[in-house]
Amino acid sequence: MNPRLDLLQSYPFEKLRVLFSDVKPADKPAISFGIGEPKHPTPEFIKTALAGSLSGLANYPTTAGSDALRQCIARWLERRYGLPGVNAATEVLPVTGSREALFAFAQTVVDGTRPDALVLCPNPFYQIYEGAALLAGARPVFANSDPARNFAPAFDQIDADVWPKVQLLYVCTPGNPTGAVLSLEDWRQLFELSDRYGFVIASDECYSEIYFDEAQPPLGALEAAHKLGRGFERLVMFSSLSKRSNVPGLRSGFVAGDAAILKKFLLYRTYHGAAMNPAVQTASVAAWNDEAHVRDNRAAYVRKFGEVTPLLAEVLDVALPDAAFYLWADVSRTGLTDTEFAVRLLAEQNLTVLPGSYLARDAHGTNPGRNRIRMALVATPEECLEGARRIVEFCKSLG
Repeated sequence: MNPRLDLLQSYPFEKLRVLFSDVKPADKPAISFGIGEPKHPTPEFIKTALAGSLSGLANYPTTAGSDALRQCIARWLERRYGLPGVNAATEVLPVTGSREALFAFAQTVVDGTRPDALVLCPNPFYQIYEGAALLAGARPVFANSDPARNFAPAFDQIDADVWPKVQLLYVCTPGNPTGAVLSLEDWRQLFELSDRYGFVIASDECYSEIYFDEAQPPLGALEAAHKLGRGFERLVMFSSLSKRSNVPGLRSGFVAGDAAILKKFLLYRTYHGAAMNPAVQTASVAAWNDEAHVRDNRAAYVRKFGEVTPLLAEVLDVALPDAAFYLWADVSRTGLTDTEFAVRLLAEQNLTVLPGSYLARDAHGTNPGRNRIRMALVATPEECLEGARRIVEFCKSLG
């Protein structure tokens, strides 16, 4: 067996299952704020496009995807980020969901023959980054979130002798679990470091379409590069329809950016066998070409966060994030740790939250997720409001 598999930690939800194994939930309808799985209805027009394209199942799909899909993604990038022109043939590659692509990308970029190879990740973070680094033969290192900057990663805390060994840097913007969006100055700093040391930047932007002000969508990596007068060298971004269009089961996303890197990534994927189902490609074209359903989706989140956040702020240290659909709350004032809070909340209110320490690693003398919880407001507005009321009741019962 591959000995690197022994380096992988249990996934956060496996840790949660073990934590809850002896807990008897309260006799109330179960509510979960634990898993970040969209629960809003899938738009009917996407289902219709999928069902109407089943004849495509008779054909092997190409790894590069159809011209129609790449073209519609390129045009979406231009509209969304104000880019002057995206080459659909060389700068866009459809993928079967951003998760598998984020993992596979490290296997393409990292030179695992170098014993000092590092992959820099945000902390807290999406655990796929860590697993991708380890299985590519690199060691993950972490930039902790900075509460003073709305939890954006503090890249300036990374020691100078680390940067020359970094081959790949993962960022997540808007962030999971913090919701932090990187600023233009953050990007300027990262680009300068990438130019100096030669590492590749992988920007995970799967939450980019969940935000609270229609006039201020989150800044994207390719957009930042354009605003700073540079090209896409050593830069790729990952996006997905899962959160944007409420189709996590469709497994549809894309990678865009540096054409030379994508050429190598396509070669890897040709052997990997990750071509997208032809019917899914047709449904994806329909989804990327429509913004009305995305605005409706955002409006539902705006309503939920507007109702839930003020309630929870009465009893927890929590505030509206920059974007995404998570609340990242500090439970220290309750006198409980994040794991104790999660266990007692399930036992007394039958409500599931995810301990923040499960989403982070000890780095720079601390675990930045300790005594925090992640709450995914993905259910209906009514269920999210009921969940918030239960948390308030629980916290007040602690005295």
